[in-house]
Amino acid sequence: MEPLSLHKQLEYEIDQKTKPIGALGRLEEIALQVGLIQKTIHPELQSPHLLVFAADHGIAATGLVNPYPQSVTAQMVLNFLRGGAAINVFCRQHQVQLKVVDAGVNYDFGFLNHPEFINAKIQKGTGNYLKENAMSIEQVDAAIQKAEQLITHIAQEGCNCIGIGEMGIGNTSSASLIMSAVMRLPVDQCIGRGTGADDQHVRTKVQTLEKVYEFHQLRNYSNGPKELLSKIGGFEIAMMAGAYLGAAKQNMVIVVDGFISTAAVLIAFELNPGIIDNCIFAHTSGEKGHEQMLEYLKARPLLNLGLRLGEGTGAALAIPLIRSAVNFLNEMASFKSAGVSNKIS
Repeated sequence: MEPLSLHKQLEYEIDQKTKPIGALGRLEEIALQVGLIQKTIHPELQSPHLLVFAADHGIAATGLVNPYPQSVTAQMVLNFLRGGAAINVFCRQHQVQLKVVDAGVNYDFGFLNHPEFINAKIQKGTGNYLKENAMSIEQVDAAIQKAEQLITHIAQEGCNCIGIGEMGIGNTSSASLIMSAVMRLPVDQCIGRGTGADDQHVRTKVQTLEKVYEFHQLRNYSNGPKELLSKIGGFEIAMMAGAYLGAAKQNMVIVVDGFISTAAVLIAFELNPGIIDNCIFAHTSGEKGHEQMLEYLKARPLLNLGLRLGEGTGAALAIPLIRSAVNFLNEMASFKSAGVSNKIS
C-alpha cells in the first residue's frame, strides 16, 4: 500500500479532530495550507514578523493624486518607531514583531538607532512618473535584492511567518497603475480614493493617472514586471515584491495586507507564479479595485472589515486566525485519543 501524500495526511489529521468534518470552516483550509507550506503535519508559527516598507513617490509632491503632503510618509515612520500607530497597537496585542524598512523615504533619518528600524534606502523617493520613469531597472533590481536579503536574515533568526505592509503618500496611485497594466483594465476602473480624498481630489487623481497611463503607454504592457516598476512603481512596492519572492524561497507563510500589498503580489506573481501557494490574504480592503485583484489571483481573503489604512494592519489582525488554525491542528484531541465516537453505529 502506497503511503499517503502530505496533502492526504493533513486532511486525515484535520478530519479526525473531535468535530464534524468541515466544522471549523476556513481554519481547516488554513491549517492545510500552512502544513503544505512547511511540509509537515505539525506546522507551527515561529516568531511572526510584520514588515512595513516605507517610501516616497515623486508624483506626490505635485499634490495631484493625494490630499496629504509628502512629508507625512517620514512623519508616520517616526510615529511607527514611537509606537503610536494602529500597526503598533495590533502588533503589541498579538505579539507580532514589527520592523519598519526605509526603502526610499524622502527624508534623512541620519544615524537613527532603533531596534525596529531598517535602513534599506535606495534613493530619497522616486521620480515623478508624470514626466519621467519612477526609477531605473538597476534600482528595481537593487530593491528586490535588498528585500530578499532582509527576508533571508529574518528567516535565519527563526521567523517562519511574515506579514507585509507599507507606508507611502501617493502609493495607491502606483498600485492602481500596476493593477491596470497587469490585469489589462482601463485605469479609471482601478483608481479609488486612497487616503482621505474627497470627490474633487478623486477626479483630479483620475485625470492625472490617465495622463500617466498614456505617457508610459501602459496599455502595451508586455516587457515584464521589472520594466513596469521602473516606469510607475515605488521603492516600497518593489521591496514588497522582493520580500514575497524571498519568503517563498524560505518556505515562509506570507500574510498579504491590502490594496498596495496585493499590487506588489501582482508583480511578484508575474516573476514567480509559485509564490501564491505561500500567500494567505488577510482581508478585502475598502479601496476600489482590491476585490478585483483578489479575484484575478483566485484569492479568498480572511476578513472584510472595510479597512483602508495600509501599514499591514489587516495582516496583523489575520495572524491570530492563522495561529488558531495551526493550534487546533496540533492541540485538539482526535476522536481516538479522546475516546469519542465519530460514527453512529
